[in-house]
Amino acid sequence: MERRPRPTRADFRRFTRYTTRWRDNDVYRHMNNAVFYEYADSAVAGWHLETGALEVPDGPVVCLVAETACTYHDSLGFPDPVDVGLVLDRLGARSMTWRIGLFRGDADAVSGDIRFVHVCVDSRTHRPVPLPEALRRAAAAMLA
Repeated sequence: MERRPRPTRADFRRFTRYTTRWRDNDVYRHMNNAVFYEYADSAVAGWHLETGALEVPDGPVVCLVAETACTYHDSLGFPDPVDVGLVLDRLGARSMTWRIGLFRGDADAVSGDIRFVHVCVDSRTHRPVPLPEALRRAAAAMLA
């Protein structure tokens, strides 16, 4: 598998800082792989809430994660803060592909490079639907 170039802060549009917790570490004294995804999911969900482009959690359309992948470059862990960078790689008719970078504190290069595909679905049937126009406009501003 061919690796993409390692992203830096300049590759992202929005950042959120999180404080790591003791429980984020695994027995090897670095952040558990599942926690990388917790930070990614929190950053994307936070963006959705801040834009107000979706009625979370009770609106007619919700975005569900359909696919994820992560390339791990460096370990992260308590007590270091984690900056999570967001950028949109692709804006489709029914889906969005996010790139999420996890950075150790003020480091310039990512420690974790995450791909996160969101699909818009009807909140009752969970069948794919087109992106609502307000979400499409907000997401377009996040395109790389």
